[in-house]
Amino acid sequence: MRKLLTLLMPVGLWAALPLKAADFTLDPTHTFATFEIDHFGATTNRGRFDRKQGSVFFDRIAGVGRVDITIDVASVSTGTPAFDRQLLGADLLDAERYPTARFVSERFIFQGDRVTSVEGQLTLRGQTRPVSFRALKFNCYNSLVFKRTVCGGEFDTVIDRTDFGIDYLVRFGVARDVRLLVQIEAIQP
Repeated sequence: MRKLLTLLMPVGLWAALPLKAADFTLDPTHTFATFEIDHFGATTNRGRFDRKQGSVFFDRIAGVGRVDITIDVASVSTGTPAFDRQLLGADLLDAERYPTARFVSERFIFQGDRVTSVEGQLTLRGQTRPVSFRALKFNCYNSLVFKRTVCGGEFDTVIDRTDFGIDYLVRFGVARDVRLLVQIEAIQP
């Protein structure tokens, strides 16, 4: 037991140290962008985007951060190929004309040293609008696998899809609000 505590002590001490300003590269194996939309009040349609890339800058001491994430819209996956094709069509995501979605933020909001939200600009289907993602959790840690610092968190927001020119079936009662959930981990090079 003493040996285990001796091994873990440096990790515990490291975690208590303030994080210095650093750039990070998105880890696509620990980063997921998913969405949820109500389906006539009966169920919830869900999907995710499998291909994404980006970068994060984080400085806990100064209370600042930046993020730039690009998503390949054609990588949408709902588990139902016919629904995926419908989502990619001109009435919804229009992936042929708008192959990527992008979120760029220059502002992390802190409460003390805890990240509470990330504010930025979301570009979807050629439309750019301000969006604030609530931080459900956020932490930086010393990865035993990568032998480097990793920062990450889980974030969510609700957007009105019509703000991005996606009004397919709204007049028939299909929901306008889409919940976006983003799980991000980024590794310091």
